[in-house]
Amino acid sequence: MSLKTLLMPAISDRLLSRDRLLRRRVRAEARRAAEGRLHEVHYFHQADDPYSALVAEWLPQLLSRYDITLVPHLVGPPPDAAAPDRQRLVAYSRRDADLLARHWGLVWRDPGSQPDPGRLEAVAAQAIIAIQQGDFADQIGPLSRTLWHGHEAGSAIAGLSSGEVSRHLAASNALRQRLGHYLGAMFYCEGEWYWGLDRIYHLEQRLQDAGAARPGVSGCMFAPESDLERPQTQAGRPPIDFFVSLRSPYSAIVAPRVFHLGRMTGAQVRLRPVLPMVMRGLPVPREKRSYISLDAAREAHVRGIPFGRLNDPVGRPTERGLAVLALAESRGLGEAYLLSFMHGVWAEGVDAGSDRGLRRIVERAGLDWGEARQAVANPAWRQTAEDNRAELLSLGLWGVPSLRVGDTAVWGQDRLWAIQAALIQADQEVSR
Repeated sequence: MSLKTLLMPAISDRLLSRDRLLRRRVRAEARRAAEGRLHEVHYFHQADDPYSALVAEWLPQLLSRYDITLVPHLVGPPPDAAAPDRQRLVAYSRRDADLLARHWGLVWRDPGSQPDPGRLEAVAAQAIIAIQQGDFADQIGPLSRTLWHGHEAGSAIAGLSSGEVSRHLAASNALRQRLGHYLGAMFYCEGEWYWGLDRIYHLEQRLQDAGAARPGVSGCMFAPESDLERPQTQAGRPPIDFFVSLRSPYSAIVAPRVFHLGRMTGAQVRLRPVLPMVMRGLPVPREKRSYISLDAAREAHVRGIPFGRLNDPVGRPTERGLAVLALAESRGLGEAYLLSFMHGVWAEGVDAGSDRGLRRIVERAGLDWGEARQAVANPAWRQTAEDNRAELLSLGLWGVPSLRVGDTAVWGQDRLWAIQAALIQADQEVSR
């Protein structure tokens, strides 16, 4: 056992604890109050990012709800290391933003392609001027609509040269990286990041706790959807395909909810394990790893799912875990084993690369340790994982967790509501 494996659970438990996050917020609030300034929220807008387009429609309402200083920045796309499959990322982002817009009643729709480069440059220049003039929040919505769905924004670059636009983007990109992120549609407030509509409720709750809400403001505009509380089982429901990685923290925190949805609806959950991105040769930069862990801890807290005392299962632990998962499924214990593994490595700090750790995971799931030890030597899981990866790519997806019901395929633990809606929609179509 390496020193890293020994120390990681205790270190991660401290770094990802809710108490530490709240203490950091208290210290940040004390500094702000001592400096006598309003709450300062940086916003990083990527003009050709669909998620930024959704935020653009809502930004004036944020300022109407909270007494804050908004500091906008125009940024470019994430670097290659943070977007290893850029073509699929871009296409899926439009599709997913369209799904979000329809869900929340917003006007943006997927036009089927990215904006024209000339129009993008012109709109970027106008957005930078809006930043300079202090009316970005009011101007970015109309500018975004022009970019995605309107007419030409003008061949002249609104008084800014291409060089000036490039310098602004470079400076904003550098600031974003220095503060610890890589995406567009990102809010940064006093040491903490919030992504687009999906995470803005965390920022709203923080601002409300700090007393920054304007009179009459309560609740959050884009609060996460609740899971089903009452069974809605029905025969003949389509299955839920659950593309999952044992090394994915988002997979870990959504797994109990996926199986809960299956029980509440009577839908079979079919496990589709894949290798982690880094074990498939795709890079995961430090900023990305750090943000994902902190964000997963926040999301797990909201759902009441234990998380944070982790022991990274990259490499041998994942390989052993996937080999035993094949055995567990053959014994009808796939759910029990997956949940035991995820809870072990992401909440208890169990080293699944050791016999002692894996045995604990295996026996808690009701499997025989002797059989599990034999299963570890069976390489058949590799072809299964590769077949699942190929099917994932065929759906226009590449990351995990991903979920599919019928023709609905989504990526992310924060899209389980779409799978729930697809199951209910399938009921309605059957009953017609």
